[in-house]
Amino acid sequence: MTHFKFLRASLPILASRNRLKLLLSGGAVAGLFLLLLLQGCAKAPCSLTGLPASRPGMAPSFLGGDGLARCGVPLPPVGTEEIWVVARGDRSETDISDKTPGSGALMAKIEHKEVPMPLKHTDVHASVSGYLGSVEVIQQFHNPYSSKIEAVYVFPLPHNAAVNEFIMTIGDRRIRGIIRERAEAEQIYQEAKRQGYVAALLTEERPNIFTQSVANIEPGKEIDVTIKYFQTLDYVDGWYEFVFPMVVGPRFNPPGSTNGIGAVARGQRGVSRQNREVEYLRPDERSPHDISLKLEVEAGVPIEQSECRTHQVISEAVSPSRMAVSLNPVDNLPNKDFVFRYRVAGDRIKSALVTHRDERGGFFSLMLYPPQEMKELRRQPLELVFVLDCSGSMFGRPLEQAKAAIERGLGLLQPGDSFQLITFSITASQLGAAPLEATPENVQRGLRYLRGVRSEGGTMMIEGIKAALDFPHDPRRLRFVCFLTDGYIGNEIEILGAIHQRLGASRIFSFGIGSSVNRYLLDHMAKEGRGAVAYLGLKENAAPIMEAFFQRISHPAMTEVAVDWGGWHVTEVFPRELPDLFVGRPVILTGRFAGGQDTTIRVNGNAAGRPLQVLIPATLRDARATHSALPGVWARMKIADLSQQLVHAPDPGLPEAIKKVALDYSLMSAFTAFVAVDSSRQTEGAKGTTVPVAVPVPEGVNYDTTVEEK
Repeated sequence: MTHFKFLRASLPILASRNRLKLLLSGGAVAGLFLLLLLQGCAKAPCSLTGLPASRPGMAPSFLGGDGLARCGVPLPPVGTEEIWVVARGDRSETDISDKTPGSGALMAKIEHKEVPMPLKHTDVHASVSGYLGSVEVIQQFHNPYSSKIEAVYVFPLPHNAAVNEFIMTIGDRRIRGIIRERAEAEQIYQEAKRQGYVAALLTEERPNIFTQSVANIEPGKEIDVTIKYFQTLDYVDGWYEFVFPMVVGPRFNPPGSTNGIGAVARGQRGVSRQNREVEYLRPDERSPHDISLKLEVEAGVPIEQSECRTHQVISEAVSPSRMAVSLNPVDNLPNKDFVFRYRVAGDRIKSALVTHRDERGGFFSLMLYPPQEMKELRRQPLELVFVLDCSGSMFGRPLEQAKAAIERGLGLLQPGDSFQLITFSITASQLGAAPLEATPENVQRGLRYLRGVRSEGGTMMIEGIKAALDFPHDPRRLRFVCFLTDGYIGNEIEILGAIHQRLGASRIFSFGIGSSVNRYLLDHMAKEGRGAVAYLGLKENAAPIMEAFFQRISHPAMTEVAVDWGGWHVTEVFPRELPDLFVGRPVILTGRFAGGQDTTIRVNGNAAGRPLQVLIPATLRDARATHSALPGVWARMKIADLSQQLVHAPDPGLPEAIKKVALDYSLMSAFTAFVAVDSSRQTEGAKGTTVPVAVPVPEGVNYDTTVEEK
């Protein structure tokens, strides 16, 4: 393993186009790495600037004494900041445990006694403009012990979050994370930890699960960790939806697997035998960790209605098109997703097209609404396959909600339809050998079967996939497979790959049941299955969710979607394979464009054999051209597309392609990471303790049926 020394240099930093320029000295030595330490910015975060991303294959750069003079570029200095040079050095005896489990309220094992180490507070600030969101998350830790620790925190973010900023604050010091290849970032972090420097590392375990490690936190010290990301909002049947996840739900992993996400009791690291674990508080335990959240919405047109069914909130209408929302302090336990929805006048935002231009070119995002004519077309007979997760994590209220939704679905079947009921936990079972005609007698038979279903065992979702997709298709009917589950599994890639291989003529509609479900899995099951996704909370009425689904499938989807971009030259549009359009469900397309003239975008497709066309005026002077987040959003969608290709057909070149996009746009990915080192001083003490982490199980989830204990 390569070892480093952390050396200090101080010099003016030059800026151009709001980007930090690092100027190379002719005497640069390959193998040196730079870590940027930003000082004096605690009250002025907007003044922070970041290092440019490294490029694959480029030698790491550093600043030398005469690098500025050699450059000869007449750029004004914007301040004096500190640069930390990481150089190879000799190994010392100082060390910290490399074990990194867990999530949530921090619990440290010091002198063989488990003692709580609070994650004191999480503060969330979010703003929405149109259908683009910008979010800042500040996690506040402190060390109440008599010896230093390494804190490790596993936490969720939206799976479409473009994470592009990471700042660690220790006392009056602010250290900005820089993006590097994951292996390189981990090596820098481990060496800084070993040498006694305070360091932070942010890695991605899943698109919606991240691990944050902070080494060498001294007794009595406080740390704020700030993460910033951008995302697009979902549009669901006329409502725009902002979601902030607060806790990672307990995952089940198939026997023999080691690369999942384990769910273990507090203080019982290693029980799950997974590479990454989340430790959970027992039912009679509570962490002091709480959360605050503020959201500002600028819709561009009047907001007609808003609601938050998951939490108590305080809402204020700033203007007809703008509102401010904050979490009520009495509802501050972070054990469920925060979901805020709003409806605007005319059922759509002012402009479905947003653009941004910079030195890299033009970027756009287009929300493509289904044509109104689709509501006039009627569907053909259906073959409905309801697949119910009855594993241990669905015990209690989640299973009750899922049953209520299916019961309403059975009541909405029409003459000529057929149906099948499949349940799965460790194994799968079904109502009959083949789908039944939707007669009143058969529907009653299905209801009796449904009411007898009980929750137990692990979540072998692959058994449900096989049972639902492997039996012969009835060519007289459209087959819709409805999965009702919380998605609490650690083998998502296996499930998505199986859907891709077995789908055939079926469509998959996924229903997330619970307070903090695996939205990454559920969204991608619907995407792979050419369907749509819906979510049912524990306190919601199940009937309207299923009624909305039947309303959607009562009209044929718009298929064979193709876009004529008019006078624009458009490239790299994602998703690469345009999905079908369903009533009430627009699709967001994000890409790159060249051309400065106004044009008309034409979207063509077919529904029930009838050609349809949608015309979208693309007027650049009217489009919101200030969305600087668009390049990052586009890059995140490209990374998601490349990752999906990895699921379909493993290609050794795809990880490098993902890595390059992430480094070029300074984004988190499975192959890149943020790292930060405070090299102003080495902490005292020869050894620190790695902090196990524990969180509450999500609201409505049964601890005894989901968490492993010795």
